[in-house]
Amino acid sequence: MNLTLELTTEQVIDLVQQMSPEEKFLVVRALAKETQAERKERMEYAESKVRQLCAERGLDWDAMTDEERLYFIDDIVHEDRECSR
Repeated sequence: MNLTLELTTEQVIDLVQQMSPEEKFLVVRALAKETQAERKERMEYAESKVRQLCAERGLDWDAMTDEERLYFIDDIVHEDRECSR
């Protein structure tokens, strides 16, 4: 039988504060791993979108120099003007 316990954020914080330093470290480490995985997922998504935008403009992200990439991103950020590269 699985039960679900619903706690407020304050209750979770109170519970963590009652833990030993070692247990708190384990909680923080578990949360950091989760955050790192989410960050990696977001970066992979962003990279795929940048490559897609390049392809739509006839460009190859992987073949571009760092300077060309910077110009491209600058053009994307400032969409009020036409992409020049």
